[in-house]
Amino acid sequence: MKIIVALGIISLLLQSCYTSNDTPVQILKTTQPSLIKKDGSYDTVPLEKDVITLTVVQSGVKSLKKFSSITEGLEYNLNHMIGLARKACSQEKKPDILLFHEFPLTGYDPGSRTEKLDFALDIPGKESKALGEVAKECDTYIIYGSYAKDKDWPGHILSINTMLGRDGSIVKKFWKTRNIKRIYPDKEITTTTIEAVRDRYRTMYGIDEEFPVVRTEYGNIAVSTVQMDPFIFAAFAMKGTEIMIRTATMYAREDVLAMARTNNFYSAMSNIVFPREMQIPAGHSVIVSPQAKILVKEESQYDEAIISAQIPIAKFRKDRRIPNYALEMVQPIFEQYQQEIPINHLDLPEEKLPETGEAMKNLFDKQSRWIKGKSWQLD
Repeated sequence: MKIIVALGIISLLLQSCYTSNDTPVQILKTTQPSLIKKDGSYDTVPLEKDVITLTVVQSGVKSLKKFSSITEGLEYNLNHMIGLARKACSQEKKPDILLFHEFPLTGYDPGSRTEKLDFALDIPGKESKALGEVAKECDTYIIYGSYAKDKDWPGHILSINTMLGRDGSIVKKFWKTRNIKRIYPDKEITTTTIEAVRDRYRTMYGIDEEFPVVRTEYGNIAVSTVQMDPFIFAAFAMKGTEIMIRTATMYAREDVLAMARTNNFYSAMSNIVFPREMQIPAGHSVIVSPQAKILVKEESQYDEAIISAQIPIAKFRKDRRIPNYALEMVQPIFEQYQQEIPINHLDLPEEKLPETGEAMKNLFDKQSRWIKGKSWQLD
């Protein structure tokens, strides 16, 4: 009888963790690992030097559609990246961290899921191996973004930032945490983020990997392609991020400045540039301090460039704690807030994954907790 009662209690507890769609919405606190320290400190490894050099490459990329084959296009863009990396490494202040933008190999592509899967990269693959050789040659970390695919996630288009170590190996593959939503009137971004498959991602990789921070001899580093999403960067800061590396295809400089200041970390943004004849302003890559001071910026919106800044990481780390947030004050509001689009929205069979940005918007409209079947309209 006692066993039956105990099993009934366990069943009720498990049911309380699921929505009507059988989607886990919480994990019992007793099962969660310790993600941050309660005293405001955070884990580190010893620093190799007191001051490091952070270098950002602002570059263009040739559309793969302009080549006779995808292979030829990727080879061209890879060689262009390697040339820029070697140029950066030949500077008087050799980079300790070398950052490229979101899509230096494939370029941004507005095409369908099927089209993107044709050129999404395998990581590790030919490109990461070649860039790893350059990282080893230069004795630097190299960080770059790319469309990617993974055999464990068939049909999904991933947006991955790869971090290569000084020995040429892959240190970390950073999934994009979440996509910005409802900024286009007729479409949504189709790449799969952690949020879009959160529960399966957590099962496969662990909850700590939702906001991964790499503790290196040059400081605690996190990498993200997220924009205009302060909660995401606060979570990274709580986990001890000291240098927030960011990649983009277009961005708002004020976002980088605000996130650096409110979360007390150094930050850098590498942005793409488009051919001048296209008249699409981008560029303006930047490195900023925790006080939102611009340490160095690239003024051009169209030209390739290499910019560097010195980061006094030892001085910055001394007696540092994670930021003071008003969490207890705002928690009652946060607990009642309901996201419009639920997490796990792309945890679907491969054949049901939205093919286009327009199909992605239709999926959001159907899943919306706010508009109840009405089409979303921008003001």
